[in-house]
Amino acid sequence: MLDTDFVRSQYRVFNGGEYADWAFFENAGGSLIPEPVLRRFVEFLSEYKVQPHGPSAVAARAGDAMEAGYRTVAELLNADEGEIVIGPSTTLNAYVLAQALRATLQSGDEIVVTDQDHEANVGCWRRLEAVGATIRTWRIDPRTGMLDPADLENLLSDRTRLVCFTLCSNVVGAIHEVRALADAAHASGALVVGDGVSYAPHAVLDVEASGLDFYLFSTYKTFAPHTGVMWVRAGAAAQLEPQGHYFHDRAPRYALNPTGPLHAEIAALAGLRDYVDVLHARHFEDPARDLRGAAEAVFGLFHEHEEAIAGRLLDYLRAREDVRIVGPTRIENGNRSATIAFTSAARSSASIAQALGRRKIACGHGHFYARRCVEALGIDPDDGVVRISMVHYNNDEDTSRLLAALDEAL
Repeated sequence: MLDTDFVRSQYRVFNGGEYADWAFFENAGGSLIPEPVLRRFVEFLSEYKVQPHGPSAVAARAGDAMEAGYRTVAELLNADEGEIVIGPSTTLNAYVLAQALRATLQSGDEIVVTDQDHEANVGCWRRLEAVGATIRTWRIDPRTGMLDPADLENLLSDRTRLVCFTLCSNVVGAIHEVRALADAAHASGALVVGDGVSYAPHAVLDVEASGLDFYLFSTYKTFAPHTGVMWVRAGAAAQLEPQGHYFHDRAPRYALNPTGPLHAEIAALAGLRDYVDVLHARHFEDPARDLRGAAEAVFGLFHEHEEAIAGRLLDYLRAREDVRIVGPTRIENGNRSATIAFTSAARSSASIAQALGRRKIACGHGHFYARRCVEALGIDPDDGVVRISMVHYNNDEDTSRLLAALDEAL
């Protein structure tokens, strides 16, 4: 079992910080950062904040720190370092990717998007209608918020060039069978973009096995500073038009990051290796073969723990007749994440979130940039849903406090 006391010892806020008595259920909006990652970040900023990869020893040290960040992300994803782009955010990475694909599109080419996704994986593709692309929408069930894979099959044709979907909705919480969806898209000749922002805090994807061509997620939701990671399959990269400075080669790291790299933030990503290592050493006697193996074992513990605490919340909500749960109403066999959204028949989502805040429970309400999804569910997007986003550093005490506070708030 996950030793949550040890996990929480890695986070400054739980060890005498100003907000040590708060329960943080906002992972889907941004996670806390553990000490091993913070150390890397502060070290770069305080010790060798210079232009990296220069001729001096300090510049070489800065460059080495950044390379360690790229290497850590690549190993976690089972990818090649040359396939990794780290930009300012997932939204910006998606827009850059859309522009890189724009030149390859012909009038009448079709792009499939969903109305379940965060707008980052919708809006940038819809804008390609300006160059003649036809947008086809894979729509959710308005009662459950779920996507039916059979509906995707009906949308695909020999004109489909791109299929874009989320691995896990930041509102619905359902986890999709990514490989099956990618295989269906490839059978029609399409490239596949997977948004993993709400998936990555809970599982480490093997991108080579996923079937995706592009995978995007945000590191500020995976226990690190604010960057956006984009993996680009080598074969897909050759089909893109570079978006960086003209003198940069076609390596995705620069060709798909016109803003340039965020030096300290990228260096801090190497701290994720340190975090995984310290948690693996705490829970397993045998040393891990590599970072990927250690991460799979550690995230397996995260999964079991998150299912347990999220199950308590879903049991509570399911027992109330005045509450509508968005997405799967049970968590089992990897069907959903611990990001749980709901509405109340009697209270506004805003008032519930505010009531929880008064009890020192951090959560949010609204559409969370999945406005199309919330509207399709028949929910007022301005008030939206209450979202309780659980993650591995939440413990049983947090959950008990949440349930007691919900009794009062509802």
